[in-house]
Amino acid sequence: MKKEVIYNSDLHFEHNQWRSELSFWEDELKSFKNRLEELVTRWTDKDMLAQLEHFQNSFIRHGEVIDTLQHDINVHETSMSAHDSKGENVLNKTLVKSHIEFRDKMETQRKIYADLKQEFFRFLSKYM
Repeated sequence: MKKEVIYNSDLHFEHNQWRSELSFWEDELKSFKNRLEELVTRWTDKDMLAQLEHFQNSFIRHGEVIDTLQHDINVHETSMSAHDSKGENVLNKTLVKSHIEFRDKMETQRKIYADLKQEFFRFLSKYM
């Protein structure tokens, strides 16, 4: 049975893609928060303000998730670097398994974030 070889450079490439995506989400969240600030000054309706608070909390929570994901990528990169410095270009099963689990986390977070954005844009079309 042939075994697939996974190299540090392959995982590093995917980490860089994820970092770019997370950075983009951070920038988007800043603009979404700015939009919320604009709406707070325009509206006094309690139901609408409650919805604003919901989005504010969701954006804060998503920012926390982004921080955690960035931290996890850095931890994995540090581990890969340690292997690299020992001349070990191929990772062990445990590190690859954790990378695959992280990939699943990213896919889940993409869905959660896309749903949040869709909900927020519907909200904006109603109140802008």
